[in-house]
Amino acid sequence: MVHNAYDSFKLINNCPTKIDAVESYGSKLLVGCSDGSLRIYGPDSSIADQSPPFDPLTLRKKPYALERTVEWFSKKALLSMKVLESRGLLLSLSESIAFHRLPNFETIVVIAKAKGANVYSWDDRRGLLCFARQKRVCIFRHDGHGFLEVKEFGVPDTVKSISWSGENICVGVRKDYMILNATNGALSEVFSSGKIAPPLVVPLPSGELILGKENIGVLVDQNVKLVQAGRICWSEAPIAVVIQKPYAIALSPRRVEIHSLRVPYPLIQTIVLHDACHLIKSNNAIVVASNNSVYGLFPVPLGAQIVQLTASGEFEEALALCKLLPPKDADLRVARERSIHTRYAHYLFDNGCYEEAMEHFLASQVDIIYVLSLYPSIVLPKTTTIPKRLSPDDSSCLSDDLETLLPQPSDSDENAAFEFKKTSHNTLMALIKYLQKKGYNIVEKAAAEGMEEVVLDAIGDNFTSARSKKSNKRHGNIPINSAARHMAAILDTALLQALLLTGQPSAALELLNGLNYCDVKICEELLRNGNHYAALLELYKSNSMHRESLKLLHQLVEESKRNQSHAEEFGPEAIIEYLKPLCGTDPMLVLEFSLFVLENRPTQTIELFLSGNIPADMVNAYLKQHAPNMQGRYLELMLAMNENRISANLQNEMVQISLSEVLEWYSELSAQQMWDEKAYSPTRKKLLSALESISGYNPEALLEHLPPDALFEERAILFGKMNQHELALSLYVHKLHVPELALAYCDRVYDSAVHRLPVKSSGNLYLTLLQIYLNPQKTTKYFENSIMNLVSSSNTSTQKVSSVASLKSKVGRKKIASIEGAEDMRISPSNTDTTIEESSEEGGSTIMFDRVLDLLSRRWDRINGAYALKILPRETKLQNLLPFLGPLVKKSSEAYRNSSVIKSLRQTESLQVKDELYNQRKATVKISRDSTCSLCDKKIGTTVFAIYPNRKTLVHFVCFRDSQNKKVVTRGSLLKSDDVGVYA
Repeated sequence: MVHNAYDSFKLINNCPTKIDAVESYGSKLLVGCSDGSLRIYGPDSSIADQSPPFDPLTLRKKPYALERTVEWFSKKALLSMKVLESRGLLLSLSESIAFHRLPNFETIVVIAKAKGANVYSWDDRRGLLCFARQKRVCIFRHDGHGFLEVKEFGVPDTVKSISWSGENICVGVRKDYMILNATNGALSEVFSSGKIAPPLVVPLPSGELILGKENIGVLVDQNVKLVQAGRICWSEAPIAVVIQKPYAIALSPRRVEIHSLRVPYPLIQTIVLHDACHLIKSNNAIVVASNNSVYGLFPVPLGAQIVQLTASGEFEEALALCKLLPPKDADLRVARERSIHTRYAHYLFDNGCYEEAMEHFLASQVDIIYVLSLYPSIVLPKTTTIPKRLSPDDSSCLSDDLETLLPQPSDSDENAAFEFKKTSHNTLMALIKYLQKKGYNIVEKAAAEGMEEVVLDAIGDNFTSARSKKSNKRHGNIPINSAARHMAAILDTALLQALLLTGQPSAALELLNGLNYCDVKICEELLRNGNHYAALLELYKSNSMHRESLKLLHQLVEESKRNQSHAEEFGPEAIIEYLKPLCGTDPMLVLEFSLFVLENRPTQTIELFLSGNIPADMVNAYLKQHAPNMQGRYLELMLAMNENRISANLQNEMVQISLSEVLEWYSELSAQQMWDEKAYSPTRKKLLSALESISGYNPEALLEHLPPDALFEERAILFGKMNQHELALSLYVHKLHVPELALAYCDRVYDSAVHRLPVKSSGNLYLTLLQIYLNPQKTTKYFENSIMNLVSSSNTSTQKVSSVASLKSKVGRKKIASIEGAEDMRISPSNTDTTIEESSEEGGSTIMFDRVLDLLSRRWDRINGAYALKILPRETKLQNLLPFLGPLVKKSSEAYRNSSVIKSLRQTESLQVKDELYNQRKATVKISRDSTCSLCDKKIGTTVFAIYPNRKTLVHFVCFRDSQNKKVVTRGSLLKSDDVGVYA
């Protein structure tokens, strides 16, 4: 890395006396000569200026002429000089250290203790001077008026180099470097300076030090710890080194070397100057002096250096120099940095450093389309315009001469290799990192833009235009004026492709799971071709393409069932999970795609309908039209899970469906003469359970469709729902011949009515059953007559049960339609309290006496004993009634005793109340001379008076009589005249 950082210019030529020291003061040069004089040189006004506009505080790039000479400035030759600008002083080191006032150079103080000093170091911030003489190091402080001695310490040998290092002092003694504690004088060795070169200590503006070791400058911090990679290699051991950011300038006998202060501290420039022996830094230049001449090293403008470095491919150094541009050129600095980053990125990309190239593309802030143009394998939306490799804006920041220095592809072989690199795995991985870093801000802007449109739409501002601007992500279109979303679509689409091309489907799925603006058309084709179905589902979902997503899910589930592929990932549960969020937004779409899972996962599907608050009527209507075979299953599960969510109409429809299935089954068996009343198919069991548990259906409409000679248990349940208890019990006893069912029926009615009806009313049902047992012939005849009346009153012919099956030819479920179309039948409930003729009139041989005794013994506590004894046959033996009468009499006796005790307690309570009333009425009222009427305020005296129940309000009787029809309010009490007592 070599470029021109400084231009050399001879300022003073052929000085008549040997130069021992040199220093700059503003635009002047101070030259200390061997004869003890001080020569002051200034710019020669007779020669044209080659420097920028005049600044009185900087050296000029033109020959200098002698302005004046201060004779006998020092008695001996000057060793060095230093201008202390902040204090207006000139420090000179000769036989001692002296301070001179500027600009007249009059001596104001000479430090006598510094006689024989050879080196010094000045700390301008604290005003501290340290110097070394022989084996002593002294510290003085400038207090604004003079110099005061602070400390003095001894050292092992003569100090050859010295410099402040923070609060301590670094000294070069003999061939070693040491740190001297400025507080207590403690010495600590650092390392050796080498065998040939003397010690050299150079302070850096950052507080670090450069310690010379032969031809190497070692960088250490203030604690004298080595700085990592801190080594500057000179061509030979330097005589002196000065620092002018960003360079370190070293003087050797034959040349001046300029090194960068950036790692790895490379050589920047070499300037050959023979016999140079003095090196100092001025405000704007470096001054180098030989025995008779003085040279100025003037920095080349930063802009020119940046151009040189960029042209030579030294982009890092060029970027470092850009940061040194003055604040007033901030815009220029940003433009230059972006241009250099772009060129550096191309250079790195062409040389296979893809990740580093993307970092510089990121720093250059070029458009992502510009970067994506390097990747022909990445498909962009059709509306995207691909830019040229180098845009005019980037090239305008540098000189035109630089254009010819950039590497350009020339032949077809290079282009082929270049294309191969761009499509390689490494290039795509670098692109992924670039897009991920770039994506956050772009997606955030796109989201903010979308939110702004939503807000404008919500408040009604610019309604029509906002409508037209909305993004239709379903079809992958981006509004023309939506720059942020357009850029986000390009970014996400490219990122998804790069992830898939590098074999990262999980990362692609994660991208689609979050907020994204992927182009649907491009990504859909890519995902389908790669069989990335999970990612494709997320693509559809993020773009609200739920129908396409559900179709794909259904297809995947079917495929997994056939060949067990994706069996764990894509099952019916996946469809259910997908449908859950859609219940509130698109219930019809949920119903359409729930038919498949309703067959495979019925319980979970019903839970889906319930959790999604989809009305049951809507679900039932949809199933009735599109999947009638699932309608009954749905209603059954709904009823089992939550009966309150099923309306009366749906309950009736569910029972009708079950009944139609049972009737169909009955007709088939009847046709084969295989019907058995005690046969129970799963469908019939389901019907019986539904008839008993459901209360919302119409029993009369169902009853007329039952065959007269079969399905007696169903008929009994329906009679029970119609409160035709006698008919229901007759069926259980005489048709089904299962008295236990009759007893269970009575218990069920009794238990359900005990909290709603008087026990006597619900207990009459056991008497009805008792009468059926006592008069079986009469109840059988009554039942047959009721059935005949029911059949004859129906408008719909039910002569043949097989006609139910023939209804299937109609639209929909014909058996349901026939039931729904039937006219209601009204059956008057029987009067179970009607007195039946005594059983002796019916003949004793027909009485079911064992059942009568069993009923009386098992339900004696629910039967009216007196009425039961009244209807029993006269020839019934008491011995047989002991299981009934024993507990009944015992219970009656206990009830009588309990009633007697309660009566006695109430009588005692009544006496206590009467005694309390007497005590309350026995209270006396004292009438004195001062007692007055509360109505007229006159004294009571000996007249007839009345007293109110509160025993405090007294009135004349006459006054009371006048106001007896009024309400008297005294002392906050509202009293009525009826409560007043009269006394004479």
